[in-house]
Amino acid sequence: MCIVDSSLFAEKEPDMLTPFTVLMPANIRFGRGQAESAAPWLAQQGGPILLVHGASPQRAAFLRQQLEALQLAVTTLAISREPWLSDIEQGVQLAREKGIRAVVSLGGGAVIDAGKAIAALVPAAGPVIDYLEVVGTGRQLEASPLPFVAIPTTAGTGAEVTKNAVINVPEQQRKVSLRDDRMLPDLAIVDPALTDNAPRSITLSSGLDALTQVIEPWLCSRATPFTDALCQQAIPAGNSRAKNPDGTRVSGQPRRDGLGQPVRRTGAGERRLGVIHGLAGPLGA
Repeated sequence: MCIVDSSLFAEKEPDMLTPFTVLMPANIRFGRGQAESAAPWLAQQGGPILLVHGASPQRAAFLRQQLEALQLAVTTLAISREPWLSDIEQGVQLAREKGIRAVVSLGGGAVIDAGKAIAALVPAAGPVIDYLEVVGTGRQLEASPLPFVAIPTTAGTGAEVTKNAVINVPEQQRKVSLRDDRMLPDLAIVDPALTDNAPRSITLSSGLDALTQVIEPWLCSRATPFTDALCQQAIPAGNSRAKNPDGTRVSGQPRRDGLGQPVRRTGAGERRLGVIHGLAGPLGA
């Protein structure tokens, strides 16, 4: 277990002279039971809906039932690994064939990235690979993505508040990004109840990921007063929860609730990461 000495992250003198921009989802809903609000929002967009979930469709069954109860046609897509280029290509083809009008991802960071990429690329004119960094041409999206809802079931990646999707291209042994400001989810729902039954190993690994993602931007030379304000509070909070990852109650509140706050943890998608995440691509690809 990694325990961080929070005294190392004392308050910094803010730099108020360097310009910075803040981008975040249009609508962020946090709290237990908030996942129930996804179906009515999607109903306003109209169907058919693409529901992207993890390896187990049972975890997404409640959302599918709610959507179908609202007379929405639902197509499902399972993502059981970090999304490969082929997964995204197949998902885009499926969405076009079904006439999908909105996408919702319910799962971990890989599931959210997959849904985010599919929503962005369904209206695109060119091949998927053209729009990827490094392995493609970095072509810009010609049209806005389909409406997209992100509902995380783990507390690590913060993918629900970022404007990019990480895609594995195994043929080239690369992990690359599809990136566009318009890829920020239209609605991000962070319901800590969805993490309650997560395996201990997932809670530990995603919690350490969350802690890493606030330490790196705090130390980064491109930090801003905005990211500093979020990280300064999140580092000691995440550190204390790393000591108690099982979610036992403290002062009447589940500890795991605090692990479900991606906005604070990731600097609302404005974070600048460091060497740990820099190594993740080469090692993971």
